[in-house]
Amino acid sequence: MTAAAGSIAERVAAVRERIAGACARAGRNPASVRLVAVSKTFGPETVAEALAAGIHEFGENRVQEALAKVPAVAELAAQRGLPVPTWHLVGHLQTNKARAAAGAFAILHGIDSTRLLQVLDRAAAAPVRVLLEVNVAGEPSKFGFAPEDVAGAVALAQTLPHIEVAGLMTVAPRADDPEDVRPVFRRLAKLARGLGLPELSMGMTEDFEVAIEEGATMVRIGRAIFGERG
Repeated sequence: MTAAAGSIAERVAAVRERIAGACARAGRNPASVRLVAVSKTFGPETVAEALAAGIHEFGENRVQEALAKVPAVAELAAQRGLPVPTWHLVGHLQTNKARAAAGAFAILHGIDSTRLLQVLDRAAAAPVRVLLEVNVAGEPSKFGFAPEDVAGAVALAQTLPHIEVAGLMTVAPRADDPEDVRPVFRRLAKLARGLGLPELSMGMTEDFEVAIEEGATMVRIGRAIFGERG
């Protein structure tokens, strides 16, 4: 599905309407779904426009890009009387960026190995909230734990003083029909429930409504808010 036409504010309103519709179908409160606007490659001015449109949480894929963008957005927010946003790392985290990421983001979505958990624990000065990335569909090109390895990773994390596992995250396979990936979201939700983990980061522009119907608590939306990337 392509991004909606119009201003960022109009796109945000359209996405929120779709979130509300999916929640209504699932018997959920729309407030139970956090909208994370994925702002990778878009500059501080564009992020500030989304902030003014009511988006409070933003996702970045690369640590280095975020390290420059976060203070620039904070400065614009202060100048314009806007709230300081919350930042999520939604992309793959390399171990050599662990220390920087631990200090720059409120939550890290793409934690995909026990080694990375251990590196983060050693690098962090304070507890870090993380989501474990699960490669539900077993795609060779994707990062993430195999579903059968998640319980062991959670058990390890519980021994690490600077790690708080808040939930699970996945990137579904690309599909022409979002219904085709519903089983992926359903399996992740079942896995999270079995482990007592409350947060589920799943669903992007193409499939977020199905993800919400299956229990997503965070959806990561880029194109439907910001438009196509150059």
